[in-house]
Amino acid sequence: MSRGTLFDKVWDLHTVGTLPSGQTQLFIGLHLIHEVTSPQAFAMLRERGLPVLFPERTVATVDHIVPTENQARPFADTLAEDMMRALERNCQDFGVRFYNIGSGNQGIVHVIAPEQGLTQPGMTIACGDSHTSTHGAFGAIAFGIGTSQVRDVLASQTLALDKLKVRRIEVNGNLVPGVYAKDVILHIIRHLGVKGGVGYAYEYAGDTIARLSMESRMTVCNMSIEGGARCGYINPDAVTFAYLQDRDFAPAAGQWEQAVAWWTSMASEPDAVYDDQVSFQAETISPTVTWGITPGQGVGIDETIPHPEALPPDERAIAEEAYHYMDLLPGQKLLGTKVDVCFIGSCTNGRLSDLQEAARIAQGRCVAPGIKAFVVPGSERVKQQAEAEGLHEVFLASGFEWRDPGCSMCLAMNPDKLQGREISASSSNRNFKGRQGSAAGRTLLMSPAMVAAAAIRGAVADVREFL
Repeated sequence: MSRGTLFDKVWDLHTVGTLPSGQTQLFIGLHLIHEVTSPQAFAMLRERGLPVLFPERTVATVDHIVPTENQARPFADTLAEDMMRALERNCQDFGVRFYNIGSGNQGIVHVIAPEQGLTQPGMTIACGDSHTSTHGAFGAIAFGIGTSQVRDVLASQTLALDKLKVRRIEVNGNLVPGVYAKDVILHIIRHLGVKGGVGYAYEYAGDTIARLSMESRMTVCNMSIEGGARCGYINPDAVTFAYLQDRDFAPAAGQWEQAVAWWTSMASEPDAVYDDQVSFQAETISPTVTWGITPGQGVGIDETIPHPEALPPDERAIAEEAYHYMDLLPGQKLLGTKVDVCFIGSCTNGRLSDLQEAARIAQGRCVAPGIKAFVVPGSERVKQQAEAEGLHEVFLASGFEWRDPGCSMCLAMNPDKLQGREISASSSNRNFKGRQGSAAGRTLLMSPAMVAAAAIRGAVADVREFL
């Protein structure tokens, strides 16, 4: 078993006890909630007459169901409006801090917590959303949980969990221009598999990871769940501390040095023991695009879709399913594949640096005729910052739509949906069948810069040609 890793240290510090089942009862330092997985959890509390045990440790926002084009209330979608009202009522009744639309702090839950400094090293974090692993970028241990577990955290501030093994994933070397954090994590998942991380926490390390910005680190950790890992994290360092300093909920000046010293002590020890270790060279990673129906079915833009016989036997059946569903052939290149919709946003790639890179590609160019292209900032703060830099003007001049914050077409629990057999070039995290709102719709995952390049070409393009 692992020893001396950040995961082990944080786990041990937050262990309340061992349950009769053998699971650990783990204290949760920060609980993030939104409108989709919380209504039933609050209803369970009401049924039992229970309060939220530590309301000050829970923070709510609205993101999944909010429209990004017209956010006037009441929402046109009555179900979405009902969910909004339920969250508003529950937060008021139970004393939970709520960042509503227009507060200046609303946005995708995994964007707002880091940008406000709520997410900090050494914490345990839970949220009723798969991509809670995002927060591991700060050296936190963050779990996506189900509705019954949301109830448990609201009522007891703890979770019953089995301890994970720890795999260290090193990436070393220099990324070539046009290759981003999204390409790094798609490359890792491609090689380790969508089930490769089952039972593991992923520790990302190496000099490539160390050079990533905090926003890029969040992209990497965000998609840990797509590789089967329950969480993913990066040890805190000077980059982490510089990002957190002076954030709303960061330690005050008089406590800052003490906080940094403690955060530093939480990092994995030089002689830490891991259950497994793998390594990758950054120079071998090229702009990556998914061709199939899982995030692990990806190739470099200069590669071809693999033939079944080149795949492990247990991956061939789903590959055959993907060829048929996507209307793609083994040996085919994705370069030049026509697209219909280009979406830039999501908890994976809806932060300011993502929009800056996409705007760099869009600057002075035009979206191809017939392409629907839109940009959805990850939060109200991101939107404000982007507009202060004039990024919205770049996008609008190029023919992109500029929207309000929300999860948008990442999962299409809102009006942003694919129609029929449309193909989407998407900066989001999942390319499952029906994920973007149409049972027959097709999704190609890629970096925001690659999405911008696809919008301009009207087809999958190599972003390196635009740099």
